[in-house]
This record gives sequence, C-alpha cells and structure tokens, in this order.
Amino acid sequence: MKQVLEKYIPESAVEAVYELIKSNRVHFKIVNERVTRHGDYRKNSDGTHQITVNATLNKYRFLITTIHEIAHLVAFQKYGRQIKPHGLEWKHTFKMLMLPFINPAVFPMDVLPLLANHFKNPSASSDTDALLSMHLKKYDAPTDKVFVDELPLGSLFMIENGRIFKKGNLRVKLFACTDIKNNKVYLFKPNMQVKLLKN
Repeated sequence: MKQVLEKYIPESAVEAVYELIKSNRVHFKIVNERVTRHGDYRKNSDGTHQITVNATLNKYRFLITTIHEIAHLVAFQKYGRQIKPHGLEWKHTFKMLMLPFINPAVFPMDVLPLLANHFKNPSASSDTDALLSMHLKKYDAPTDKVFVDELPLGSLFMIENGRIFKKGNLRVKLFACTDIKNNKVYLFKPNMQVKLLKN
C-alpha cells in the first residue's frame, strides 16, 4: 500500500496516511475519474469500510480528498451515524486529521496560507473555495481547459456536457453567462474549468 500511495501523494505524507488507513481498517481503492466527486466513503453491509479516490487528482488534492473521506469514517465512529455528513462533528474531525499535513514539507508555500484559511471552517468540497481550488489546479496535469475567471468578457466557452455559453459580467462572486441555445443566463463559479472556443 505504501508503494501505491507514493505515486499519488507527497512523499512526506505517505507514512502518516498509511497509518490512518491501516489503523481504521479501510479498504482503500483508487478509481478512474468521476466528474461529480473526488472521493467517496461508505460502510459496507458486512461492517467493513471502503474509501475510493479518483486516480486523476494531483498529489495535493489526492491527499486532501483522502483525509476528507477518512474524516467521515472517524466522525461516524466517534459521534454516531446520525450526524450530518458535513456537519460540525465532521468539520472538527477533518480539521484535526488535516492539521499535521499543513506544513511546507507537504504542501507548496503558495498553497499553505489558503489551506490554513480553508480549514478554519472546512466545506464539503475544496472546490467551493474558489481561491484554494484555483491554486490547487495549478498542480494538475496540463489541459486544454481554462478557468471562467481567466476568459475575456464576451468569449464563448463549452462545458463538460457540450453546452456553449457566452461569458458575461461578474455578479458578486459569480459570472453571469448566457446559454447560446436558449438565451438563458446561468451563474458560474470563477474556478470552473471550461474549454474556450474561438469566436
């Protein structure tokens, strides 16, 4: 398991993550990318615990996702299964499990202050923290996609399902973009990755 983890997370985090997986008796699976989620935790009908994490994540996001999912298991065991999946108990558990990793031996210096800020009150997904998400995506493999935030005003872009939009103005924290087919306006997060089309 350690040798597998070495391919997916920062080297200095391998031993601690391996111990968390082992001590919690987790069946840990690395799976092909799922667009809707980075990882998943479930308790199987036989009482065993399974965590899956997307193989395509960069090593920093893979580490955060792994700890996120282990936090579900630990929180449910400590507080009972009636707690909210991303409620106060999970937030506290996630924060405590993540703290030892928030240091320059594990994460790049540009990410550390954003991580520290995020973990004051961690959300259900680091993707909801636009600034942190954009910094983490800098460490992804090269792609033809760009952030909505980076697009010129009025440019056309395509999302995952093939729909095409025209970028509009910023409304508070979201961009108002028009669907080319039906002329309806939809709001996009600045850190959503899309494909820029030539106008």
